[in-house]
Amino acid sequence: MTRPTHTRPSLDADGWMLVSAEQRHAAHPETFEIPSKADRETLVPGAAAKLLFHIETREANRAVDRGVDRMWVIVRAVGPDGYVGVLDNDPGRSEGLNLHEGDAIVFGPEHVAAIEYPSKEYVVGKYGRSFFATS
Repeated sequence: MTRPTHTRPSLDADGWMLVSAEQRHAAHPETFEIPSKADRETLVPGAAAKLLFHIETREANRAVDRGVDRMWVIVRAVGPDGYVGVLDNDPGRSEGLNLHEGDAIVFGPEHVAAIEYPSKEYVVGKYGRSFFATS
C-alpha cells in the first residue's frame, strides 16, 4: 500500500528531496543524458521513470552522509501538473528518512532521468490489478 507523500519533500523534514534531471543535464550535457522533453512529458501509467533522490543519512540527529541515488518510480497517474508514481526501489533506512518502497511520489517531467516500460505482469504482480484501475 502506498502512503501519499506531500509534493515538496525536503531534507530537513523528510531526509530526502527530488533533484532536477533537467538542471543536471544542463550543467553536464556531455556526460548526463536524459530522455527528450517530449518523452518525459508523455509518460503513461505503468511507465517507469528513473528519478534522482537526494538523500541525507543521519545518526544521532546529525547528517553523516548526503548523496544522490537514482531510483525507479512507476507512474500510476498523470495529471495536469505532472505525475504520481510508486517508488519501486528500497531506499534503505536512516534516522529521519521518510521514504519507503511503495510510497507515492509526486514528480514532474523535469525530474525524469531515464524511462523504461516494465511488463504489465511485473507491475500487476507487485502492486495488484488495481494499479491500472481508472478513477
